[in-house]
Amino acid sequence: MVRPLRPDDLEGLLALLRWMDAEASRRVLAPDARSLEELRWAADEGWVLEEGGRILGYAALYPFRQGGAFEGPLVRDTDPHPLLEQGDREAARRGWHTLYAFPSEANRPLREALAAAGYAPLHTSYFYASPPQDLGFSAPAGVTLRKVDNLDPEVYCRLYRESEEAWSHRLDWSALELIDHFNRPDVHLWYAYAGGEPVGLVELETAPEGAEIAYLGVVPSARGRGVGRALLAEAATFAFGAGAPELKVRAHDHEKAAMALYERLGFRLTDAVVTYAKELR
Repeated sequence: MVRPLRPDDLEGLLALLRWMDAEASRRVLAPDARSLEELRWAADEGWVLEEGGRILGYAALYPFRQGGAFEGPLVRDTDPHPLLEQGDREAARRGWHTLYAFPSEANRPLREALAAAGYAPLHTSYFYASPPQDLGFSAPAGVTLRKVDNLDPEVYCRLYRESEEAWSHRLDWSALELIDHFNRPDVHLWYAYAGGEPVGLVELETAPEGAEIAYLGVVPSARGRGVGRALLAEAATFAFGAGAPELKVRAHDHEKAAMALYERLGFRLTDAVVTYAKELR
């Protein structure tokens, strides 16, 4: 039976999340919380799949791009289709035209269920991590790196768009949203300049448990010169100097050069997530 999440379901949801953690092939986008107190804040809506008084499944929706995305569906030894169908109905009620899901590449049962429900794979994102290290790259001749303290949204959007044609998320943000984001103390941005013009960017997000490269890109005309490596090294130096225990990076499956670079630098592959999407009628 699929029904709305209730406060007394949180203990069962916590057990489900810990079961997922025990095996990489079970992973899907889900709440990060791993205590009852955290779950009270992180999972205040959604649905559970209950069978015989046990919580065997969970799903929720949140806005994403021009539609929405699943948190889950996470299921244990049962069919995820009832939760997928509930998500489709709720997304349609909200007027969303597209619904996304993010299972681990190793989660074949859920990937097969998504395909059977009309979801199509778009791309795979590979996640890497490195302990503190000196990457040892400096800016190539004629290129300078500068930390951005006062964001010009127009310059940022132009550089963001030119650096990677597959990126679009930030282009939906207003100028005020962009300024507020980059004014956060945990968000840091650098540009690479050549001939006085910005030709690359790296965005770093920091937290006590580690730092993550949110975006790293170089315009096509400046590629192949080591600009991306220098930007990565600049962000890594900042992160590790601030005490980050590890640095996380990611690359989509078409970014072969970035993946090869991370592997050469000793970053270890930690996860691979497939993005699925379904157009709702």
